[in-house]
Amino acid sequence: MQEPEAFGRSETALVDPERHVESFRQAREARRLELVEDYVELIDDLIGDGGEARQVDIAARLGVAQPTVAKMLKRLCDEGLVQQRPYRGVFLTEAGKRLAGEARERHRIVERFLCALGVSPETARRDAEGIEHHVSAETLEAFRAFAEERGG
Repeated sequence: MQEPEAFGRSETALVDPERHVESFRQAREARRLELVEDYVELIDDLIGDGGEARQVDIAARLGVAQPTVAKMLKRLCDEGLVQQRPYRGVFLTEAGKRLAGEARERHRIVERFLCALGVSPETARRDAEGIEHHVSAETLEAFRAFAEERGG
């Protein structure tokens, strides 16, 4: 059986260095933002559900130790995305709320796209959690249009 051209050797050839660098730069930036977006989205969810986001609740939901959360919250404070108030928990700044909303919308679009492909809702929810951070605006728009076209 002959292998399709799309999967042949020519497909694995190195791209020119500038395009290669850009691809890796984009992937590194997405990984850097992924954790930030996960935190602000979770903080927003916790505040929406119970009126507050506490460090202990963030750690429990993310499955990490509280010192890990404390370190990340300091970073988010430094980046102007959250405010910590003694004895009151963590609150999002306007920039943090905006970022959480953008991440949530990307997640929603990716999840709807996967469901439109026939992926189960539970699997789509889990898979969208990783994909949402790594898609370009162009790809996200294609996902949205496809899902809308399919009634998703």
